[in-house]
Amino acid sequence: MIQAILADDEVLARQKLRQLLRVETGVEIVGECATALETVELTRAVRPDLLFLDIRMPGMDGFDILGALAQDESLPMPSVIFTTAYDQYALRAFEVHALDYLLKPFTAERLHAAIERMREHVADRRADAVRDRRASSPGPSTRMVFKSRGRILFLPVAEIRWIGAEENYVRLCTGRETHLLRETMGHLEERLDPQVFLRVHRSFMVNLNYVKEVRTDVEGDAAVILNDGQRIAMSRSFRSKILERIHR
Repeated sequence: MIQAILADDEVLARQKLRQLLRVETGVEIVGECATALETVELTRAVRPDLLFLDIRMPGMDGFDILGALAQDESLPMPSVIFTTAYDQYALRAFEVHALDYLLKPFTAERLHAAIERMREHVADRRADAVRDRRASSPGPSTRMVFKSRGRILFLPVAEIRWIGAEENYVRLCTGRETHLLRETMGHLEERLDPQVFLRVHRSFMVNLNYVKEVRTDVEGDAAVILNDGQRIAMSRSFRSKILERIHR
């Protein structure tokens, strides 16, 4: 949802813009302003995504309003669509990175084009945010570093066959030994590659590279059987997930 403020000293202009926006899906008008001071105060309070801004406003013009808003470093600057009867400010409007410049009287089609530009702008910002999060977030752990029996171990994650929860600890099981680590199952699951490690029970997670089969007994109890014959309990709620993963 795009939240928008209408800033224009003319009541009829705001009414017309409000009517035209009624047919635009995903746009919510969160406030209206008739003066520059009202616009600055309401924008700071509401923090809208979009500001429809008239050039000529009592107290300050539209550019002065943007300058006042820019002084607040904690305020996310809204996108701006200028609405005005004066064409001589168009160049300056785009110098301050206005999203669009609508000359009064504008049509519903012209407004729709401006809203579509806003939607594209929002989509681009969201895509950039996703890319930034992915770039800043570390990838899955490839090794675990911890103390065990007086040693500092550097255990390759690929050697872990299964993991079990034991109260405030987790047990990491390799082919030859096990290690107790003070960690929660949920946090450990976030660190491991979900394409390799799969939760099969509230208390167990397995490395799919070591899974031989999923077995269900006559009573309906299921278990994961590893390549070395170890049997790991599997709850029914997780059975469909592991079967789907194995049969890919």
